[in-house]
Amino acid sequence: MPEAASARVASRATVGDSEFDRDTAVTLRAPGVYDVDLSDGWTIINAVNGGYLLAVLGRALADALPHPDPFTISAHYLTASRPGPAVVRTETVRTGRTLSTGQASLLQYDDEGREVERIRVLASYGDLDTLPDDVRTAARPPALPPMEQCFDPEDGPTPVDGSSAITERLMLKLDPSTLGWALGQPSGKGEMRAWFGLADGRDADPFSLLLAVDALPPTAFEIGLTGWVPTVELTAHVRSRPAPGPLRVSITTRNLAGGFLEEDAEVWDSTDRLVAQSRQLARVRLP
Repeated sequence: MPEAASARVASRATVGDSEFDRDTAVTLRAPGVYDVDLSDGWTIINAVNGGYLLAVLGRALADALPHPDPFTISAHYLTASRPGPAVVRTETVRTGRTLSTGQASLLQYDDEGREVERIRVLASYGDLDTLPDDVRTAARPPALPPMEQCFDPEDGPTPVDGSSAITERLMLKLDPSTLGWALGQPSGKGEMRAWFGLADGRDADPFSLLLAVDALPPTAFEIGLTGWVPTVELTAHVRSRPAPGPLRVSITTRNLAGGFLEEDAEVWDSTDRLVAQSRQLARVRLP
């Protein structure tokens, strides 16, 4: 393990007592209504990261619904969120024995004091600990080089202008074979792979998986594009509670058309189990 990673692990944070937990915490104001302060520590190009926002809404729904774990959550990103105060309003749609469904909206105020909806989600929750252990799959974990042979985001040039505060809160070790863009030689394959964790050593849980599916550099960089790639819609599936240890994240894009691309993500834990999947539609700036 690299020296920097070893130093972080030496003072490992725990689930429930970490920067991620504090920055995604919501405070109940009234039934179904939560206050949250969106941290500027999870920004990229001065916009709040979509995976972090998904985790915030996921925490609110976990409190509002009778089941603890997100199984599937679909978010439409309506306007760019800013660091600072926000309100999450939740509604229970249906409750059952094994699944409950709810929706939530995150809102902020614009410069004129008008309420603006930033994100709207629909989600189904259950209890991951009650799922059977059988696994029948043709999926295989990504073949990543050892962590010490991979690279931090700061090892390459910054492909976009603005804040990248989120990278300081992540343990990201990027697969060299997906870093052609950092050398001015993008592969054109639309792939991004990395070892993933939180910088303070906190182990993964279902809510940090919602962050993991949207935390790597955009696959658009390996297609030869630069600039902001804002998410339009993101659906994440949490398949299992992750085992302790670093995660491996693989993201691919097969089709860029009309200024939009899809990104399909898989997240694997230290036991080679597929613990989360996602698909998002994102907008790109074409040259």
